[in-house]
Amino acid sequence: MASPAERFAAAQARQQEQRSPLGRFIATLPFDLDDFQIEACRAVAAGQGVLVAAPTGAGKTVVGEYAVFHALAEGRKAFYTTPIKALSNQKYAELAAAHGSATVGLLTGDVSINSEAPVVVMTTEVLRNMIYANSPTLGGLGWVVMDEVHYLADRFRGAVWEEVIIHLAEDVRVVSLSATVSNAEEFGDWLATVRGHTSVVVSEHRPVPLWQHVLVERRLHDLFVDPQGDPVLGTPGEADVMVNPELVALARAHSRAERTQRPGAGRPPRGGRRQRGAGVPSRVAVVETLDGHGLLPGIIFVFSRAGCDAAVAQCLHSGLRLTTPEQRLEIRRVAEARTAAIPSSDLAVLEYTQWLEALERGLAAHHAGLLPAFKETVEVLFQRGLVKAVFATETLALGVNMPARSVVLERLVKWNGETHADLTAGEYTQLTGRAGRRGIDVEGHAVVLWADGLDPDHVAGLASTRTYPLRSSFRPTYSMAVNLVDTVGREAAREILETSFAQFQADRSVVGLARQARRQAEAIAGYTDSMGCHLGDIEEYLNLRRAADDTEQRLARGPRRTVASGVLHRGDVIRVPGGRVAGWVIVLDPGDAGGASGGNPTVLTSDRQIRRIPLNDVDESLAAAATVRIPRDFAIGDPRSRRELVAKMRTALADRGTPAPHRNTHEPARHSGDAAAVEVRSRLRAHPCHGCSDLAEHLRWADRRARATTDHQVTQRRIEGRTASIARAFDQVCEVLESLDYLDGDTVTEHGQHLRRIYSQADLVIAECLREGVWDGLDAPGLAAAVSTLVYEARREGAPASPRPQGARVAVAMQDTARVWARVRDLEIEHRLPPTPEPDVGFAGVVHRWTRGMGLAEVLDGSDLTPGDFVRWCRQTLDVLDQVAALSGAASPLGVAATTAISHVRRGVVESTVA
Repeated sequence: MASPAERFAAAQARQQEQRSPLGRFIATLPFDLDDFQIEACRAVAAGQGVLVAAPTGAGKTVVGEYAVFHALAEGRKAFYTTPIKALSNQKYAELAAAHGSATVGLLTGDVSINSEAPVVVMTTEVLRNMIYANSPTLGGLGWVVMDEVHYLADRFRGAVWEEVIIHLAEDVRVVSLSATVSNAEEFGDWLATVRGHTSVVVSEHRPVPLWQHVLVERRLHDLFVDPQGDPVLGTPGEADVMVNPELVALARAHSRAERTQRPGAGRPPRGGRRQRGAGVPSRVAVVETLDGHGLLPGIIFVFSRAGCDAAVAQCLHSGLRLTTPEQRLEIRRVAEARTAAIPSSDLAVLEYTQWLEALERGLAAHHAGLLPAFKETVEVLFQRGLVKAVFATETLALGVNMPARSVVLERLVKWNGETHADLTAGEYTQLTGRAGRRGIDVEGHAVVLWADGLDPDHVAGLASTRTYPLRSSFRPTYSMAVNLVDTVGREAAREILETSFAQFQADRSVVGLARQARRQAEAIAGYTDSMGCHLGDIEEYLNLRRAADDTEQRLARGPRRTVASGVLHRGDVIRVPGGRVAGWVIVLDPGDAGGASGGNPTVLTSDRQIRRIPLNDVDESLAAAATVRIPRDFAIGDPRSRRELVAKMRTALADRGTPAPHRNTHEPARHSGDAAAVEVRSRLRAHPCHGCSDLAEHLRWADRRARATTDHQVTQRRIEGRTASIARAFDQVCEVLESLDYLDGDTVTEHGQHLRRIYSQADLVIAECLREGVWDGLDAPGLAAAVSTLVYEARREGAPASPRPQGARVAVAMQDTARVWARVRDLEIEHRLPPTPEPDVGFAGVVHRWTRGMGLAEVLDGSDLTPGDFVRWCRQTLDVLDQVAALSGAASPLGVAATTAISHVRRGVVESTVA
């Protein structure tokens, strides 16, 4: 029991905290804080940075909201950053309601509201750009909240998070909010390294317990039960928790039935389609079952846009209705208000009537192919409990606030952009984490649908795994490089990049590799001792043995045809010292002395020309420095084939470092080779170790040492490849920039100053197109079309190509854009950098017609674009057009074309959905 003095001190501390900013903030909340929220908020109150890792729906954002409250109490600014515009809009509305619209601003790239307010909500890219531009808006900044900070693992956009964390001023404190990750302490250690003291607060506790089920037909089976068969929370391995034996038995019975029916399996029933597998519930049955158990509102993840739309259509066709007349009236009112800005001529194209009918019945789809205004309407109605069942793709799991009473996974496999892959435990947890609304539901429910071959133990493994490591995707970009060099100089920039989380993780992994390398070195030393021979030098004997083997193998291959005393083969990479074909070439045909070429080899030059080498241009030192594989379908007349082969040559040379011959330049005659072999074998037999009675044992240890040495060399190469890998990539980026005159040592050139203001995956290609005037003379539609080729990426290979833009000038501009890209790509391959994605013309015709003023129906005709895709790619094109306009100058012809294109693209459904 505490003493009176201790109780008095504790009471005083509580009173003091109640009077503090934290106490005043807590007093405004309609709920009590959990322990992890209090711990994190106290770290903020103490002026420390903090990393909060907790499950979806646990209430992490309360900590970010307190950081805003604390900053205002200190009289300093706070920035609240999010990964997507929809989340920024949502957070802006919440903070404006809490602090007043005069106190809160919004910056998303498209929209600027009250940008100099003490609290500004923005996308992370906006803050990155402000830092590089040294924006005066950064003045007085005290706190930055980075919501969904685990986005730094995103391979396309993740680098932005690390750039911001690294470059913020030292006195700015960072509050990082992350989904549950298993290496939170590692991430926190890095944050402490680059930002100063950072508290790491981890919670795996869900405030709303989550029950796990499998739905078979219309029956919900609990996934985890106790020995009496009663449902339990928990995971296998804990006391009295097991996978439901009923489900295990059901899976075995289905497996046996499938084996017995296998001879006829695969054939659809006569006169109809393939039947649904036994136990697999229909989508209508899923919704009706959830409704019958009181588990709506629910999200059913389908992992296919077409599947989401088909599910809604199936429910409509069945006559399913989940709403009351009063709710239907309210749904119509909200939907009409939120789509009022969309031109009536476009509503038919958007299938507005069918969409509204589904909403009024409490049903909706949610995926990236929907018009943003439609998606946002669904989100609002779902949050208000008016839409009861949403069929969604996994994009819904990315930050949008749509908690549900239940979450259903239709399948445990999804398309990852390249192949159909099993869901990971992390993906399972992120998706099902939306089940259970804090303050509304006492429990949440995760439901997996029965499917042929479903393994209950596999489902249990997904539901119980707690290992979700956060991996950095950071790498230097061209724009990042010139911004860094201009700000701090090249050497300091290199040092800054070495502080990235990517390098932090690489260096930590090197510790394990170094330990492995030490063990291998010790083993090699032991093997060396064990293979020693008391009769003589065993190393000398081994060298003689290898020399004898090499000589005999060379003789076994027989004599080879020589050209200029060098041995050439198809695919050899050689350097021609002089003449018309001087430089690096690939041998396509070694030549035949009796053939039409007269013995002159046919080669592909580094500038992709086909040539024959006159023998008088080649000296006796001719030999291959590397070898590349020439595809069987290589076509000499195909420019693409030639370009790809030259790229292989540059990669092969770069991989070898300083090129050196790897075949004998002078191959001896057969008879002289025979004599050499006899001589080496004689020396081998005369060696003292040859007669050792333990020679076989010595050779066994020598063989072990050879294998260990090879492994050791591989480990050393891995260590060398990871240590300072980010700085090396930065050096390679700078070499490309120097070769194109964007950098001159520590100086950013005039061209580099332009590149500083370009933010795109194709930043260097855009800069080169502007520099060369590739887009000069284009009208607004033509410019939009040409620019779109550098932002658009088809969702899948083989997608139908949209009609090309009309007009010779735009066709030439698009060809020249591709030519510039090819030159940049060749440089990237030469410097061992990942190539910039190739221009894609799939959106050019669509945006060209839209910019010319055509209607949505006519624009989308002949393409496979959904309205949502169309709007998204229009937005991406607008981003680059904005940069082109700013860099070209408003009065220049190109600036005028860009400004005109912006106004013509930002209309209709695009204007109505620009957030």
